[in-house]
Amino acid sequence: MEERHHRRSIRLHGYDYGAPGAFFVTVCAQDRLCLFGEIVDGQMVSSAAGAMIEKWLLELQNKHSDVRCGAYVVMPNHIHVVIRVVDVGADLRVRPALPGIVQWFKTMTTNEYLRGVKILGWPPIRARLWQRNYYEHVIRNDEELDRIRLYIAENPARWTHDSENPGGHGGEGGPYG
Repeated sequence: MEERHHRRSIRLHGYDYGAPGAFFVTVCAQDRLCLFGEIVDGQMVSSAAGAMIEKWLLELQNKHSDVRCGAYVVMPNHIHVVIRVVDVGADLRVRPALPGIVQWFKTMTTNEYLRGVKILGWPPIRARLWQRNYYEHVIRNDEELDRIRLYIAENPARWTHDSENPGGHGGEGGPYG
């Protein structure tokens, strides 16, 4: 009998990702390539590609009227963002679920990045711009939201210890402990 490799889902079992709520999302560049800028004196200095990533983050709320982009930071090879799905009223449209929101963002940024490679000479990528999956955490209360906002705000200053930094010292555990 053939053994098949199955990826373990990182989603919270039984959670409705289309219901109103807030999520802490981290999306990493494929191969942890630092394509979006660099950290200088503890501050993120975005490249043109990093500015493009920020543009599409902010575009999320224009694409979906019930999505809000909260605190975020574009790092050299990943992003952190708080995405809120809100109830916009009594219309019976189907709310976008988090996986669809993230997939739309990844598609739009990948397409524009590939145009930047062809037209603007951005560094080429091997197969894709983003890692296959992404990390998400359901934000359950205001205390957790405050801790995540602080983590996002301080992330550039901690770059040398960030586990996503290919040249760093690793060990950054995230906003949970």
